[in-house]
Amino acid sequence: MSTSDQQAPPRRLAMPELLIGIGLLACAAAVAWQTLAIPVSPLYSKVGPTVFPYLTMTGMLVLSLLLIVAALRGGWQPEEEKETPTDWKAMGFVAAGLVANLLLIHPLGFTAASVIMFVLICYGFGSKHPLRDALLGLILALAAYFGFARALGVNIGAGFIENQLNSVINAIIGMARG
Repeated sequence: MSTSDQQAPPRRLAMPELLIGIGLLACAAAVAWQTLAIPVSPLYSKVGPTVFPYLTMTGMLVLSLLLIVAALRGGWQPEEEKETPTDWKAMGFVAAGLVANLLLIHPLGFTAASVIMFVLICYGFGSKHPLRDALLGLILALAAYFGFARALGVNIGAGFIENQLNSVINAIIGMARG
């Protein structure tokens, strides 16, 4: 029997990939629904406050449809990856990092909560250097915080660290002005 006579096994529906695609499609619908609720003033000529949400929604819609089509064709993962068992310990550390950020952002502030989240997620992905992860997380969190707070004027959760650094920055700016 030649290889051309053999039929490939029928493709099976890839349920995890299908659920991800449907979830992303639901998120795109939520973005569309909320974007429709944004009031648009007639003063905006072409680019108003809904342009970027609609672009985001369009991208999410296209990706979700591509994921659903891929799932219906059997998924995008090779068979050997589908048989790999889930590392629940790693998933637990990633989930713990996300929950810790959610619970700690109000009492500790954005920076401290983000550093804790970063270290836990890095450990979940296999990092064995918590001090390096904490330092990198601190740099990234401070950059994000001051990007929002100073550049955009958006308070995303000031805590002890942010308040102390704001005091130092304001003192330096005050001395520079004379």
